[in-house]
Amino acid sequence: MKQIIDCSTGEIIERELNDDELQQQEIDSALVLAQQVIAQEREAAKQAILEKLGLTEDEAKLILG
Repeated sequence: MKQIIDCSTGEIIERELNDDELQQQEIDSALVLAQQVIAQEREAAKQAILEKLGLTEDEAKLILG
């Protein structure tokens, strides 16, 4: 469902998404999901490195400035 708001009249129109909008919504959702997975993988890698070094995140921040 898509809302279109006419600011000059205050009219609100609700309509279903068309095929192109649905396709773009799927692409956008997949992109957001991929970005979340990448962020989680980076965080896990960072934590693994800190554990190997025997440092906490705060200690690493102090060292790196």
